[in-house]
Amino acid sequence: MIPEDLRYSSDHEWVRPTGEGTVRVGITDFAQNSLGDIVYVQLPDLGSTVSAGDTIGEVESTKSVSDILAPVAGTVTTRNDALDATPETVNSDPYGDGWMIEIQLDDPSEVDGLLDAAGYAAVTGEQ
Repeated sequence: MIPEDLRYSSDHEWVRPTGEGTVRVGITDFAQNSLGDIVYVQLPDLGSTVSAGDTIGEVESTKSVSDILAPVAGTVTTRNDALDATPETVNSDPYGDGWMIEIQLDDPSEVDGLLDAAGYAAVTGEQ
């Protein structure tokens, strides 16, 4: 099921507003399921400036390595360093403890341009 309270990129990242112009970012259940068992997550450095569409990290699974793309522009303020020791959390809880980074947005209205749950469902063919 695709959470209704999030916004999505067509590249399979999700965005959750956390207040004061910041968002939490992770990859979707569709993405983690497509990747298989995740064994390593590389995240950007704190303070990194990112633009929407930039490669900001990698997720390595038993099947492949995939880029994580920034869904919005801003500055990385927080990293989920717990994923260093337990990258499989992205598989078990992609919308919760498997989050990846938080970004201070350059333009908070940019979130409005992302897909809602129905739009993301149309991209993936999910319900």
